[in-house]
Amino acid sequence: MFVSLAVITVFMSAVLLVSAGAKSLRTRHITEQMSTLGVPQGMMNFLIGAQIAGAAGAIAGLWWGSVGIAAAIGLTLYFAGAVASHLRVGDHKGAPPAALLAIASIALIALRAATL
Repeated sequence: MFVSLAVITVFMSAVLLVSAGAKSLRTRHITEQMSTLGVPQGMMNFLIGAQIAGAAGAIAGLWWGSVGIAAAIGLTLYFAGAVASHLRVGDHKGAPPAALLAIASIALIALRAATL
């Protein structure tokens, strides 16, 4: 079970860091998407920080279970908010990837709790 936890943790951390990198570059695609979702530009640094903290917490959680569970709960809330934001504006293309990452975050909670 720990191997599954490690694989999902590495996957999630990679996705989070790539996403944070794209947000920090303020690419046209990201800027347009955030504008469509109604996310103020001033909130971008917070979202970048939350993604980096989530990735770091998930990785640290491989050694410290409670940190991993806390990080996974935070990621679940982050991606639940992303799903809600996409659905609120009728962006039905953007909601499924966020929902998949929310489900992966829930899996992290369950796997980390099972391996304590």
